[in-house]
Parts: sequence; C-alpha cells; structure tokens
Amino acid sequence: MPTSTEANPQKTTNISPLAKLDQFAPRHLGAVGEQADELAQTVGFDSVDELVDQAVPASIRIDSLDQLPAPIGEHDMLAELKGIAGQNKVNKSYIGLGYFPTITPPVIQRNILENPGWYTQYTPYQAEISQGRMEGLLNFQTMVSDLTGLEISNASLLDEGTAAAEAMGLAFSQVGRSGKKQKILISKDCYPQTIEVTIARAEPLGIDTEIVDFSQPFDLEGVFAVLLQYPDANGLAKDFSAISEQAKSKKVITIVATDLLALTLFKSPAELGADVAIGSAQRLGVPMGFGGPHAAFFATRDAYKRKIPGRLIGVSKDRSGNPALRLALQTREQHIRRDKATSNICTAQALLANIAAAYAVYHGPQGLRDIAARIQLLTKLSANALTNAGYQIQAGTRFDTVTVESDAAKISEIQASAENAGINLRKISETSLGFSLDETTSPEELSALLAVFGVVLPPAELESQATQANSPTEQELVRVSDFLTHEVFNSYHTETEMLRYLKRLENRDLSLTTSMIPLGSCTMKLNAAAEMLPITWPEFSNIHPFAPKSQAVGYLQLIEQLENWLSEITGFHSTSLQPNAGSQGEYAGLLAIRAYHLSRGDTDRNVCLIPISAHGTNPASAAMAGLKVVTVACDEQGNIDVENLKAKAEQHAEKLSALMITYPSTHGVFESSIREICQIIHDNGGQVYMDGANMNAQCGLTSPGEIGADVCHLNLHKTFCIPHGGGGPGIGPICVAEHLAPFLPGHKLSDSIQGDQRIGAISAAPYGSASILPISWAYIRMMGADGITDATKIAILNANYMAKRLEKDFKIVYRGESGLVAHEFIIDFRDWKEQAGVEVEDVAKRLMDYGFHAPTMSWPVPGTMMIEPTESESKAELDRLCDALIAIKSEMLQIASGEWPQDDNPLKHAPHTSQSVTASEWSHPYSREQAAFPASWTREYKYWPPVSRVDNVYGDRNLVCSCLPLDSYSEED
Repeated sequence: MPTSTEANPQKTTNISPLAKLDQFAPRHLGAVGEQADELAQTVGFDSVDELVDQAVPASIRIDSLDQLPAPIGEHDMLAELKGIAGQNKVNKSYIGLGYFPTITPPVIQRNILENPGWYTQYTPYQAEISQGRMEGLLNFQTMVSDLTGLEISNASLLDEGTAAAEAMGLAFSQVGRSGKKQKILISKDCYPQTIEVTIARAEPLGIDTEIVDFSQPFDLEGVFAVLLQYPDANGLAKDFSAISEQAKSKKVITIVATDLLALTLFKSPAELGADVAIGSAQRLGVPMGFGGPHAAFFATRDAYKRKIPGRLIGVSKDRSGNPALRLALQTREQHIRRDKATSNICTAQALLANIAAAYAVYHGPQGLRDIAARIQLLTKLSANALTNAGYQIQAGTRFDTVTVESDAAKISEIQASAENAGINLRKISETSLGFSLDETTSPEELSALLAVFGVVLPPAELESQATQANSPTEQELVRVSDFLTHEVFNSYHTETEMLRYLKRLENRDLSLTTSMIPLGSCTMKLNAAAEMLPITWPEFSNIHPFAPKSQAVGYLQLIEQLENWLSEITGFHSTSLQPNAGSQGEYAGLLAIRAYHLSRGDTDRNVCLIPISAHGTNPASAAMAGLKVVTVACDEQGNIDVENLKAKAEQHAEKLSALMITYPSTHGVFESSIREICQIIHDNGGQVYMDGANMNAQCGLTSPGEIGADVCHLNLHKTFCIPHGGGGPGIGPICVAEHLAPFLPGHKLSDSIQGDQRIGAISAAPYGSASILPISWAYIRMMGADGITDATKIAILNANYMAKRLEKDFKIVYRGESGLVAHEFIIDFRDWKEQAGVEVEDVAKRLMDYGFHAPTMSWPVPGTMMIEPTESESKAELDRLCDALIAIKSEMLQIASGEWPQDDNPLKHAPHTSQSVTASEWSHPYSREQAAFPASWTREYKYWPPVSRVDNVYGDRNLVCSCLPLDSYSEED
C-alpha cells in the first residue's frame, strides 16, 4: 500500500506536521518535489536545481529574496487580507468625477466577473475560438457608437484620462504634424485627472496645452484640437455646437469627454458636432475599486477609422460563409507598425468592457433610459431643495451633479457634517463643493445628504415632489434619436434569458478552463480562486479613488507592501503601481529616464536603441515618449549583436537616452552578455530599460537590478497572476533604481508636492487599477520567497521538458550557451511550406481541433511558434500539447507524401465545426473522425470551434464594427 506521500506526489515534506494543509505553492505549481526532478531527468539532469544552474548564468544569480514575508496558506491569507480590507471605510460616495457607485447585476457578477470562463481568456488573436468575448465586445462597440452617434468605436481603452490623451494623439496625427498646429485647448471644466493625463502625454511630444474657459472668446490660431466635457465637471450639460462649428471652420478636431448614461437623455456628441467622443463605461455595472480597472471608450468618425487607437472587433465571414468576428485592421497592431503604430496600447479592458456591454444588454435601451431619468430626477429634486434653502446653485441643465456655493465657513460646516454622517462630498474650492448622484442613491440616502446642508426633506416628501416634477432636460438638449435598437439589446431582460445568453457566449470561447494557453511571452498561468475572491469585497470594490486617505488605510497598506515586495523581487529601490497596463509601464519608464536626463541638463538625449526582436510596444512607447528609435541587430542565435550595439551606442553617445531590452531575450534565451550590454549603455551616457514581459524566468533567481538595468516594468497580469481577461485588465508598474525614484509618475497638479520632479499622471486614478492589486498581493503572500523562486524554476523546467520532447520532431530555433532555453522556446515550421504547402497558421488552426489555443504565432520569428508552458501546468497537460503537435506533424507528413492533397487536408480546413463534420455531404480524403476527434482526449471532452476559418481579407474590405447582420452590406470592388 503506498504511503500518503506516494499517493499524493504533490505533498511537500519540508513543513511542520502541525502546519495547516492548505499551502498554496503545491497547488499553484504543476510539479513539485520528486515529480519535478523526474521532468529534469528527462531533459538530462539529476534535479531541477542542476538544470536551472545550467540555464541561468551564474554571473547574474542572486542568493534569495530576503525581504519577502514567509508564506501562508489560503485560509490565513484571506483572513489577513480581510483584516487589511477592514481598515478601509466604505462611506457613501458622492464625489463623482467619472467614478460612481453602481449596481453590478448579480447575474453579471457571478457569470462574468467571477467566472474563470471569462477572466482567463487570452486576447482574441485566434478568432475562431474567441467568438464569445468578441460578440460581447461588438456589443460594447455598438453601444458606444449608438450613444455617441459616431460611426465607429473601438473595443475599449484603459481609462477616461488615457482615452483623452489618445484622442489628442489622433488629432495631432491628422492635423498637427505639419508643425503649424501644435496646441490643444482643454476646457477648464474637464475632469481634473483627465487634464493631468493629457498634459503629461502632450509634453514629450512637443504639444502645447492651454486650459480655457470656453464661455469666453478663445483663439484657435495654431490649435489642432479642443477637448470638452459633456456634462462637465460642475454637472452642467452645455450645447457645444457653436464651439464645434467654429473648430470645424478652422480644421480643428473637437474631442468630447462624455457619460454614456447621460447620453440616453441628452443629444449625442455627434449631433452637436464632435469628431471624437471618449469617456468611461465604469458606471455601467463596474465597481469603483479605488480607481480601476474600468473600460474607457473611444468613438470617432469613419474618416479616422485607421487612426483609432486600441483594438477593433469587426464582422467578417468564415470559410462556410457564416458570420464570424475578428480583430479588424490588424495593420494597426504594434508588432507590424512598431514606432509608427497608432498607439502603444496593448492591454485594453476587455473584461470590463464585456461587463459594461452585458449591463446594457440586460437593461436594454428603456432600462438605461429609466435609470438615467431617475438619477436626473433625484438631481433636480436636490437642486430645487438647496435653492429653496438659499444656497447658490449655478443655473443650467444637469444630469447627476450639483455644485453648491456658499461662504467658506458654511462650506467647512457642511463638510464636517458630511464626514460625521459617513458621506463623501467633492470639495471644489473654499467656497464651493459638489455632489454626484447615481443609480444606487435611494430617497432615504438623498434625504440624509440634504440633511448635511441643513435641509430637512423626508423621503415621503421627496416621493411626493417626484410625482409632480417635470423632465429637467432642456428641450434643445433632449435626445430624440433612437439607440440600442439591435435585437441583442432587446431580448435578454429576464435573468433566465440573460444567464443563458452569457453561457452561450462563454461556450464559444476557449479559456484556461478548457486547456493550457501556451503563449510565449504572455504567461497564461493559474489565476487562483483564493487570489480572485477579494476583488468583489465591498471594502475593496466600493472605495472612490479620490476618497480621503483616512478612508483607504487598508488600500494604502496593501499598496505599500506590494510596492516593497516588487522592489525586492526586481532588485530596485522604488516602485509605482500607477501604470494600468504593460504598455503604460513602458511609457512611464521611458519618461522617467527622459526626466532624469533633463534634470541633469542633458536636453539632447533623445535616441532609444531597441533590438530588432523587441516587443512591438517598445518602439511605439519610445515614439510616444518623444524618442528617436534606432534598431540594434541580433546575431544568428537570436541574441543582441553586442558589437552592433556598441557601435550604435558610440555613434549616438551624445544623444543616447536609453536601451530597451527584454530579458531573458525575446527569443527565450538567457544572454550571458547582459552585464556587458548594460555597461556599454552606461558608458555612453544612457540608461537601461528592461521590459518585464519575461520576468517569469527571473523571480528569485536573478533580477533587473542585478543584471544592471535602471528601470523595468512588470506585467502583473502575467508574472503576478492577474488574469488576462480576454485582453485586459492589466497592470504595468515600474520599478526603478534610486536615482530614478524622484521621477516616478504621480498626479502633480492635485498633490502639489514642493520640488516635485515626477513625470505626471500616467493613468487617471492615483494608483491605477487598484482593485485587482489584491490578486498579486495574495500570490506573493501565499508563495513567499521560496515559492516564487520555485515557480521560476518550474517555468524553466517545463519549457525545457517540452523542448526536449519536441526536439526530435521540430527544430528548436534558439538555445542558450548551455543548450537550454529559458521559460519559453520557439519551434520552426518554415520548411513545411515547401514540403507540404503548410503554413504556421494552418498548424495554429489545427490545434483548435485538438482542443488547444495555439502558441504565439510568427513572432518574434515568422513561420514559427513560441511556446511558454508556465509553472502552473502539470506533466499530463504538457504531454498532451506535445502529443498534439507530434500528431499534427504526422498529418503534415501525410500531406508531404501525397496521401492528402495540399489544398484538401485536415490542416487547410481546420478548424472543423460540428456543423461541418455532421453535414450530409463529406467530400474530403480524410475521415470525419480524423477531422473532429484527432486525439483520444477529444472523445472525453470536445471543445467545438463555433466557426470555421475566418476570412480576414473580407472583413477588412467590408469593415463593419457594430451589430449588423452580415447581409446588410455588400462587398466592395
């Protein structure tokens, strides 16, 4: 009879016999102990440690992560985190400014936000197995286009502030590049955080910004864009059509930040002349979460569709002629356009956009209009009551916000009364404050709110007044145009129907609930349930980002701890959690380097060296930071060509700003020359930025600080377990050496720190997407130093185990000096095009029939696949993917031998849908069984791709980015 350890090979033996048995590391890691050593022995080493010692150069190894706390189990972690969360004070928030309490319908919370079938999906680059979440995103785009009145909307951006900055970038590329127009006018009534982010983004591009009172005459000479808010920060909805007409006459682009819920009542921005509309969809069912993550939106006119930042979901058709969705206009992607990309946006907010879209689907147009009308009615009742009580209320049309003016003493009295009542108001000045109402506001809460102003208005009286009130919307701003007329917004208003609709969408996607997602450079590891649970706790989800710090003590403690832990892991002095995507982290890191050079009087350092193999966001981020990109060559092994780097660094020594490098390399190799590379840059006056995409192979073994870098960004949505969410959320904090610490990002205008050298606001909220920080905090807290180090070791082990298993059947393109790879590796399919007419895309689509998401395809090397198994996958799952690839090779051999024609075989027709294999006719030379059930496990559980091969060219030639039937447009010549 086996011992307990033999029966449970996952059990660790180096713990106290009295320790609780819910240790996390053995649950996170796919292999531990003897099982891990067995994998190492397959590769040719006696143990995991021996393999790792060979793979990672000894010259860059670190001893340990001394400053991390000892690990604790899931139960104790949740109890500790609950204590931290309990220090937050959940006041009733009326602060507004784009962040509102909202009701997340439970059917959406349970079936999307808390559902790994939604939050573990990858970005929809493989369209055929991403149809569900792309339908949700198409709903989002349709909702935004309908409500803004503009022809085309993207599938979300990071937040309202960055969306405004992206709109400025679009306008500048259209109008300002000539050099004659270098200024943007920003309304003083925009949200202050939007103003901050826009100013910070403008400065490195040489764009002038001017804050303007648009109620007064303004000058458009040298101006390429104006940025307005509708309704504005003071709550007033103003007809801006005269401004937009004046702008149009001067070929100036009008950008309008707006509120989707308000647009159910007010005329659309397009009707008033806007060229671009941006904003946040947060109040459509997404919790405030101390600032994020929230889906921003971006809509514009059709003329600008090829300049719109971020991702677009487009309608196309599959091989059978059925409607199918895909990412449209892929030439906008960074890996193709690099420093000429429309933006550096990589991670968007797909999960949150899907929540907002589901909210609109669930409520429908009338439901949204009713919610908005109720909010506006409550606002009118409160404004009337305050006016009757003698307060000064600015006249005008309002939606949800009231601004109150009084003498300073009275304002202070009101604030103190509100604080005592557990109410947060927004202080505007010493003599004015404001409050914003929302769908959660009850008559009882409004009565309590008015009471802090000394106004007695019982709920019963409010009810009485409400029945007598007229619509407060002025006639000239009343919306009369229809919106959300598509069937999807008018069909699922009961929970039963909504539940089934969401489940249908979920089933049309492949996520980590089905199989591993082995994407090189993307680290699709376990997102543990224990890590995910806290994000919907009210103490985390219901805090406003601009609440007093005394009400966010728990959040600030968690943030400080996480910053310290990340600094320890990266070997750096300081960390900022503000960047809310990896792309934003890249940008922030480069701005910190730029600010450092400027502080030393080095005003001409504007050259950024970037290896040819770098991530596409690297050159795009450098361009956004106002840097000139100079490409560095790689050698035949995929490593940076050190001699070429040295020559370029010396050539540009007087202007060298930075080198951007990924480590291990983009090709999945630990380059032994990394210290020399960093030294070359320093010797020539530059700084070293390390892209943290491959940090999964460093944690606990080496660090960016150890190898000689000056700054790195981290993808918390990769290495530190925040889920990918189908293309977002993400967090991209930057960690910096001590000399760069003064230049970390921050809200400079609002904080007013003396001697402030910070680079300004990178995201709208002070701490970015704070509500998902507990996920990474929980991961580090449960893993501890040893667990995190073991995770890195197992990631390297798993990659080398798979490479060993596959090397007899496929060429491994790059290896390190030891003959090993890092945490990912590249297999080559380039020869198969000549042998069998098979492209790497055919292999990717055929893997869907085996139940797998394809590895990263044709990047960084065309015609190859880059595989990253992560540390979370078991040997059984690694073997299953290896078996699938080997089986596909046997199919390719059958094509090469002539047994199957090159144009009629399982790979060319993959993926196979249930409709295709059950059709009455089957004319292919391979069997239906071979098509649909190519491996034994597909008989136990079969994931059916919902569409066959998607026609990408057709989709771009007939661009449709909203919910329209496929036959509603015709193919262009």
